[in-house]
Order: sequence, then structure tokens, then C-alpha cells
Amino acid sequence: MSEQLRTLIVDDEPLAVERMQVLCAELDGLQVVGTANDGKAALRLAEKLTPDLLLLDMTMPGMDGLALARELAKAAAPPAVIFVTAHENFAVEAFDLDAVDYVLKPVAVDRLERAIGRALARRDKAAAASPGETRWLSEFWVPNRSELLRIDAAQVSRIDAERDYVRLHVGSGSYLLLQTIAGLEARLDPEKFIRIHRSTILRRDMIRGLRHEGLGVWCVELDEDLDLRIGRTYLRRVKAMAGRK
Repeated sequence: MSEQLRTLIVDDEPLAVERMQVLCAELDGLQVVGTANDGKAALRLAEKLTPDLLLLDMTMPGMDGLALARELAKAAAPPAVIFVTAHENFAVEAFDLDAVDYVLKPVAVDRLERAIGRALARRDKAAAASPGETRWLSEFWVPNRSELLRIDAAQVSRIDAERDYVRLHVGSGSYLLLQTIAGLEARLDPEKFIRIHRSTILRRDMIRGLRHEGLGVWCVELDEDLDLRIGRTYLRRVKAMAGRK
């Protein structure tokens, strides 16, 4: 495997492409293999050049960056994507597409270098995984002002559904992600997380005990002195965790 990331630059502004090429030339981890000025051209080039990484503008006429990223994600081995944009309000959508990073224009070389470091780390992690290894979600990248913040899954104590979003509770704070709770549940290690309600997933080591309230109603007692009702659909699974039928 090459040490460098084979990179395709996609932006509808020629000056922006030229500036990105200059920035990339200063970084050892990149090899620019092509440029494109619109989404459809980028899609064709990506199929021919099989880049490791796209530095992708968000807003372009025709097929924009989000649409292009969705198309690329259908490939068997899709390239990593770093969105490079002048707009702050697409970070949630970028995370939902599993983007490596979200970098605002004008791009500073040190900011780009951090983003490239994340792309290299993701590639190295994927390469190190054994073929039969179960790949449960180990981290979240959440929108935080103009960047994406990395949160270790082990730091998340509770996950609540809020319509099309989920809220991750981390310590005394929380973060919103554009993600369904059912989709997220399928990606979490069941040895570490358990769903107790259609709207709630808990980290198992946060559970202090189970309490029967009567009339078939059970609650989970948490370390933070918060009691949460267990949904009837999930009661059998939660009780099985405690060795009860």
C-alpha cells in the first residue's frame, strides 16, 4: 500500500482547485491524481482513477458534493471524503455520509494537514483489521461548530431518539447526529450497549439495577440516579441481560 493518499480534487471554481493543488503540494501524505469541476466529471474520474480520497466542494451546479458522495458510497471500496466548503450548515449531512472531515474555506495548510491525518488514520485502521473481525462502531464524528469532533463510543452513556436524529449523552453534555436509532443500534456492540425502549439505548455498564414497578412495568436504574422505563418490546432482552426470564 502506498504511503500517500491518491487524491482527487473536486471544485467548480478553477481558482479554488488551483489553491488546493498548491496546498496539497506542501503535504507529504497526498498525491493529486486528478481534478474535476463538477460532480458528474468527478464520478467518471473516480471510476477510472480509483482515488483513496476526494477533497470535495459541497455546493456545485448539477450534481453537488452531497449527491456525489452518496454515489461514491455505493462502490465496493469507496474513497474517503473530506468536504471543503465555504458553508457551515452542511456538517450534519456530511457526517451522515461518513465524511472524514469538514473543512471550511479559506483552507489553512495546518487545518488541511489535520484532516489528511484523520484520513490516513482511518485507512491504516481499516488495513489493520483482520478479514473476520466484527466491526462494531467504535467512534462518532459529531458536528461541533465548524469542525467534526471525535467521540469514543465508550464515552457515550445514553442515546435518545429525537425524530430523525439521535442525541448522544457524553458526561454532562450531549450531541445531535442525523441518524435513526434503529440504524445506530445495528452498528453498536451488543456486549456494550442495549436498547431498552424504542427511543433509548444505554451503555450496559451504566445500568445499576432493574426495578419492578408492578403491573408488568419495569425500570432501569442508572448510576446517575436516573430511572428509565423499559419498553415492553425490549423487556425480555433486558431481563435476559440480568439472567432472568
